[in-house]
Amino acid sequence: MDYYELLGVQKTASEDEIKKAFHKLAHKYHPDKGGDEKKFKEINEAYQVLSDKQKRAQYDQYGRVFEQGGAEAGQGFNWAWGNGAQGDNVEFDMGDIGDVFEEFFGNGAFGGARRTTKKDTRKGKDIQVDIEINLERTLKESVEKINLVKQVVCHRCAGVGAEPGTKVKECVACRGSGQVQQVKKTIFGSFTTLGTCPECKGEGIIPEQPCNVCKGEGRTKGQETIEINIPAGIDTNQVIRVDGKGEAGKKGAKAGNLFVRIFVKKSSVFERRGDDLFSFVDINFSQAALGDKVEMKSLEGTNILLEVPAGTETGKVLRISGKGIPHFGGYGRGNLYVEFKVKTPKKLSRKQKELFDQLKKEGI
Repeated sequence: MDYYELLGVQKTASEDEIKKAFHKLAHKYHPDKGGDEKKFKEINEAYQVLSDKQKRAQYDQYGRVFEQGGAEAGQGFNWAWGNGAQGDNVEFDMGDIGDVFEEFFGNGAFGGARRTTKKDTRKGKDIQVDIEINLERTLKESVEKINLVKQVVCHRCAGVGAEPGTKVKECVACRGSGQVQQVKKTIFGSFTTLGTCPECKGEGIIPEQPCNVCKGEGRTKGQETIEINIPAGIDTNQVIRVDGKGEAGKKGAKAGNLFVRIFVKKSSVFERRGDDLFSFVDINFSQAALGDKVEMKSLEGTNILLEVPAGTETGKVLRISGKGIPHFGGYGRGNLYVEFKVKTPKKLSRKQKELFDQLKKEGI
């Protein structure tokens, strides 16, 4: 059994890295959390050695046998509290592991009830959906309608979970708290914890007569059309949260939320970089040499008149202010950058060839 491998760290790991690795694994394998008791003992054994400079140095030099006192490998490890360990047993450092115990068992003494925050098991789940929009739709706020098949409030009992005209009563077993005390025996002794009530499944209430439609859940499978407001300037992977539009909760509990992730389609004309747009415009030799005015379509679809300076070469860029994407959640817009490309003709008429011959003779 390699201690470094057990904790998932390199042999060059710092004390802080070893401590963080141990805490992470302790949370995962702690018996009181339903973890593997044997595994928990092993990672603690590894931590108690690697967290001690002297023991770690001995381990690095001689291996695990240095602490066995002649015992067979894998045996002889006992739990010791404070400094009362006997023989070659590894001592358990309560100072290092104190924060782990505090999180597992609360601030009370061992054997006292563990205080936990009651989790509403009836709350509806969150939903995430993806929406794809065109680049043009980022120019202004828009509305998207989506149809979701999900858990909705039961139409018969209005989410209560009981047949109309019947009552919902408080759970006798937990007195409406949804939690009951449980005594658990672990390697550290017996601990009293709060667990989910088995009678009401943590809901705290039980209908006298469950609803015939939803069977007491207060919700059923259904479809809902939801309008999503998409802000101007939104970009790919931004997420819009719509409160209360996720799965309906059980028996009238709070619904989950809807999270809408946006994907903006790529344009064949414009490239988006942040809130700026980039595009290309082809010009011919005469326009490049003499200068000219050319038109191009903006993202909105309107015409933009571009001034081509005389002597323009391929790669020259013009900036048109305020013709990019609106700033998300703010004022103003990005810019549009237009790069000119001087187009070389592939086929020339006889007259064009004659003209180019004359230009050639003139050194152009």
